[in-house]
Amino acid sequence: MKILHHPDRDNIHLTTVLSALSDPIRLRLVCELAVSGEQSCGSFQYEIAKSTMTHHVRTLRESGVIYVRVQGTQHFLSLRANELEIRFPGLLTAILHAPKAGGNG
Repeated sequence: MKILHHPDRDNIHLTTVLSALSDPIRLRLVCELAVSGEQSCGSFQYEIAKSTMTHHVRTLRESGVIYVRVQGTQHFLSLRANELEIRFPGLLTAILHAPKAGGNG
């Protein structure tokens, strides 16, 4: 089984997190995880290729935004909200509320 890399909390960088969340699909995925909690990768019904979804999940995981737990053939995604709050207080809350306030500003 392939071991997935998740950066330690102290190795999560603001620029990497912001870059990962700058994509609308990745931001949508993170918002859904914030509301629903852990979900299997297959539960997201986006009209994109599986390889594109894999890319988005990898980007979020490697940036430290989400945690991916492998169970058998399934991958379960969860938001690293507590770790992000400790590392960057208030950042995730501001980002998650931005789409509700109109998105781009």
